[in-house]
Parts: sequence; structure tokens; C-alpha cells
Amino acid sequence: MSMCSTVSRDLDEPISGTAAAATTWLLLEQPGPWGAKALTSSHLDPVLGRALEAATMGTGVRVALIRRPGRHADSGTPEARKVYAAHTVPGNVWLRTATTRDPHRLLDVDFAALGRGDHHSFDAALDGQPHTGSPLALVCTNGKRDRCCALLGRPLAAELAASGVEGVWEVTHLGGHRFSPTLLVLPYGYAYGRAEAHAVKQVLHSVQEGRIVVEGCRGNSAWERPGQAAELAVRTAAREYTAEALTVVRTEGAAPLWEVTVAHVDGRRWRVSVSQEAGLPPRPESCGTSVLGSPARMDVVAVRRLPATAALVS
Repeated sequence: MSMCSTVSRDLDEPISGTAAAATTWLLLEQPGPWGAKALTSSHLDPVLGRALEAATMGTGVRVALIRRPGRHADSGTPEARKVYAAHTVPGNVWLRTATTRDPHRLLDVDFAALGRGDHHSFDAALDGQPHTGSPLALVCTNGKRDRCCALLGRPLAAELAASGVEGVWEVTHLGGHRFSPTLLVLPYGYAYGRAEAHAVKQVLHSVQEGRIVVEGCRGNSAWERPGQAAELAVRTAAREYTAEALTVVRTEGAAPLWEVTVAHVDGRRWRVSVSQEAGLPPRPESCGTSVLGSPARMDVVAVRRLPATAALVS
């Protein structure tokens, strides 16, 4: 059977509007093997994993495990683990870091507040500090979830690390196996698919300058899928690549058609029509299943610049 990523590439499946949605990412270092549901099937205490899943549900916080690129022994627990928290909503983007010997301290965090962009409980629970280093490049490598992530993601992570790129981590799950290798860049929260090392380096260089690369971009995790597609369409139409220049301020409608309002920090606004279509022909959406599906795709139908008067009242 063909790899799901090969089928997706051969069908030229659109990549815009396919990122996992999360206003805030919480990342915990956990070396060793990962199962399909890594929070409860790794060397992390499964009781803690289940507690984190329950505590973050409905908060906008997405928890993932990370590890350094390379070979991972099937034993041992690190004395101290890196922890990151990143809020991705424009106007309040931040990336915090901490080191802990007791990951159970994560349960002292106010996850509702963290999802809203308030990092004070994270700092208090874990002695969190601002991350001052390079952007984080998180490459999905969880082969137990989908073989494409291991076969394509792990070599990418290893190549980036070997070439001296800082901030590279393997991560458990970013969604969209069929777009492997997939990548999430923090602090801004833009996800990429079908990533290659040279393109990732360009993305990270641009992020350091506060700019976003739209080629190969799946969307900003701060928004739901229609908003992701709309924001990228406005970036392309307006040639606006400054990281926090655009915000999705309103999404009206429901599947299969939405009207999304995107605002610029300078006051300009756009109305974007986004339709949901079924990806054809039917095919397995993951290497882990033989069931044929028609993955939803986000198609931008129209991008309309709103007059200044309409922008003020919309």
C-alpha cells in the first residue's frame, strides 16, 4: 500500500487550512519510545498523561511530548526535563521555558488561563522564564501514529540538527500525517507540511526576523481551519508577511461555507469566503487505516478588501 503522504502529494492535495488548532502549546520533554497516544503510552507516567489530557480539555491548550533528534534508548528517565509553553494568538505571542525534575508540577498550572494567554501560573508552578534562544522547530516523528512521520520526519529532524540548526525537537503529534514531514514553528504557531530542510531553514530565518513564509504553510494554530485558510489568503493577496500583522476577528457561517473577517493592525480589513469540499478521490487518510475517506479541504472562494467605513462597523 502506498504511503498516505505519497498519495496526498500525487493528488496535489491543498495544504492551507490543515493545521492543528491550539491557542497555546505545552511541550514536555520525554525521551524514549512513544506509542500512538504518547501521553499515556510512553515512559511518561500514564496517570499524569491522563490527568493532563483531562485538565486541558476545552482550554485551547494542546499538550505534546518532545525529544531531541537522534537515537532514543528504550529505558531511563531524565533527571531534569525541558518544558515549553507558547501562546500563538497575534498581539499576545509569547514563548516561555522551564526545567523540572517533577513533571507532575504541570498539574499546578491554570490551563484555562494558559489557553487565554496568561502565563503567570506556568511561571509560578515551574519557575518559567522567557525563551530567549532560537525559534523552536518541532518535527513530528511519531511512527506509531503513522509511519510517514517516522520515515520522513525523523530524517528531517536529524538533518536539521546535524547541520547546526538550533531549537530542533521531535514532537509526538501535529495532525495531518499525509502532509509529512510536518513541522510547527514557535512562538508564532505556523505549521508547515511536506517540509524539506532548506525550506525549514528559510522559515526559521524569517521567523527570527518576525516574518512568515507562506509557501508550504498549513496555517496558524491560533485559528480554526477556515480562519487559517483565510489568513494565509490575505497574506498572499496583500503581500503581508509580518508575523503578527493579521488577526482573524470574526468567523460566520458553518460548514460547508464560512465568511471570515481578517483585520490588519493598521486598520484594514478583508472578508474572505471559505468553502469546505471533500477531497477526492477517496483514499486512506493515514497509513494506519485501510478505510477510504474523503478528507475535508478548505478552498478560498473570494478575498474582498472592505471599504474603510465598512471595516469600522464590521
